[in-house]
Amino acid sequence: MPAEYQVHIFGKKGCDKCAVLNQRLDKILAKDEWSGFEKIYNDVETESGMVAFAEAECINPQRIPAMMVMHLDSESGDYLPVPNPFPGRRDEVFHNSKLYQHLGIQTDYTETGRGIISPKMIKMCLQQAK
Repeated sequence: MPAEYQVHIFGKKGCDKCAVLNQRLDKILAKDEWSGFEKIYNDVETESGMVAFAEAECINPQRIPAMMVMHLDSESGDYLPVPNPFPGRRDEVFHNSKLYQHLGIQTDYTETGRGIISPKMIKMCLQQAK
């Protein structure tokens, strides 16, 4: 049976922050409460990864690594982006990292964000998908 949700990671080889995001997400998804989620890794330096990145349509290429949550559409059988329930609303957990249109996170490299996607941010994003 396919997973109800997919979490698409957008990263590239040799990126330490990409490796950290992958490890954090793997650790979170290993817990039973997230059994309806599966991780899909998209290397943006490959053709298939670049296609997935372009189809996401809302991630800034200068803010990788990033993640976006997709939900299985029961009618079409396709995974579609989960809409951001609070577009444009600033949040104390996400600050400037949350995607605007779809539910997801991109790295904030400003002084405020320090380039960190924390486990708390990841869990909150997954919880909002549920």
